[in-house]
Amino acid sequence: MDFQFTEEHLMIQQAARDFAQTELKPGVIERDEHQKFPTEQVRKLGELGFMGMMVDPKYNGAGMDVISYVLVMEELSKIDASTSVVVSVNNSLVCYGLEAYANEAQKQKYLKPLATGEKIGAFCLSEPEAGSDATSQHTTAEDMGDYYLLNGTKNWITNGSTASIYLVIAQTHPEKGSHGINALIVERGMEGFAIGPKENKLGIRGSDTHSLMFTDVKVPKENRIGADGFGFSFAMKTLEGGRIGIAAQALGIASGAFELAKQYAKERKTFGKPISEHQAIAFKLADMATEIEAARLLVLKAAWLKDQGLPYAQASSMAKLFASEVAMKTTVEAVQIHGGYGFVKEYHVERLMRDAKITQIYEGTSEIQKVVISREILR
Repeated sequence: MDFQFTEEHLMIQQAARDFAQTELKPGVIERDEHQKFPTEQVRKLGELGFMGMMVDPKYNGAGMDVISYVLVMEELSKIDASTSVVVSVNNSLVCYGLEAYANEAQKQKYLKPLATGEKIGAFCLSEPEAGSDATSQHTTAEDMGDYYLLNGTKNWITNGSTASIYLVIAQTHPEKGSHGINALIVERGMEGFAIGPKENKLGIRGSDTHSLMFTDVKVPKENRIGADGFGFSFAMKTLEGGRIGIAAQALGIASGAFELAKQYAKERKTFGKPISEHQAIAFKLADMATEIEAARLLVLKAAWLKDQGLPYAQASSMAKLFASEVAMKTTVEAVQIHGGYGFVKEYHVERLMRDAKITQIYEGTSEIQKVVISREILR
């Protein structure tokens, strides 16, 4: 196997690393503290082509591969997971979903501005009573002939108030179960579409998470993605790729925490020598480095499989499951290595620990990933 990145991969990785240091790190603590959306940073990411990385250039995308996307996600997430989740949703869920399954008119109208970052997208699946159970959609899209009448509530929606384009999963034919679900493109400002208050979250506080309410929203039939009843398959196929992005985010959070812990351990002295020379700390660092490298290989394998057009559902779930657990474990250890300073915001590791937890929850909890993996291996 070839473990060498191409020159283009290395250039993209370095560009993301530089951006994270110069554009994201200044102000990241303040954005977290005040739940401030990184508006200017996202705009600049669009200019770099990072908001539509894998989209074909004919739709204004950068035309990069999934490995490039993973490298960018890791570098951004080392510094600011709130910004990286905006990039993840726009790339993995919204742009990918539209490019893979929308018709040409929909791509021209919606995908092009999303790929440049001119507009931001949101993926609307979760509901108050249907988070992990995507088949149990209480949001309804009643077929009225030329349009669907959309009613219901979606919650935990990333980019909830900053998006302009929303991909909404809703039930049209309850008697058909999962085969009666549709995916609709909803535009901000449609009559009857309301955005709830921002959630006050433990982590990724710079990203905006909201509930969305739909009351008799008229969605043109031309805004349906795919055939009637394709919505559940659309959601599941799109989430398979989304897990690669979240796995890369978890990897970045873990890697960022490890780098901070290693540096601190080399500088902090006790009993006349750096704490990194005490075996208790050195062994912690060794375990962290090993698990991060294992997570990185799982993430890159999933990305490579997708780039090759090979099945990647199992690989993406494995990567998401393992990388998110590594992120949580690594950030806790990073706080421990910092001691009392780890509890202080200016040292960054406490924020990374808070951000790490969400990677075990969104795009399907760890338990959901185990369902996917076991299903695949037992076929």
